Amino acid sequence: MESWQHSIFGCFNNLGLCIITYFAPCYTFGKNAEAIGEGCCFCGCMYLVPGVNYFAMTQIRGMIRSSRNIAGSICEDLLLVLFCPFCSLIQEAKEIRGYDSLDMVRA
Repeated sequence: MESWQHSIFGCFNNLGLCIITYFAPCYTFGKNAEAIGEGCCFCGCMYLVPGVNYFAMTQIRGMIRSSRNIAGSICEDLLLVLFCPFCSLIQEAKEIRGYDSLDMVRA
């Protein structure tokens, strides 16, 4: 099993992605879902529904882990989504697309 290439607290390494995620987390979540084959608009809208968003974010994070063969568990995913949702979204985006600069702004 692999580990995440980007730290959960490395969210400030990409200021553009950090700003987008802070002001429009549904956009980052939708793009993350789209990158693994799920519906961008549907998942982005699911993020806006309280309670459902945590379930959806945990599911997408688990799918990203599975597709990248990253070690972890659903409990770990849920805790990260509950207590560090923006950091979690940014870590996923960086993992999927390898963002280290302002690439998200141009995506």
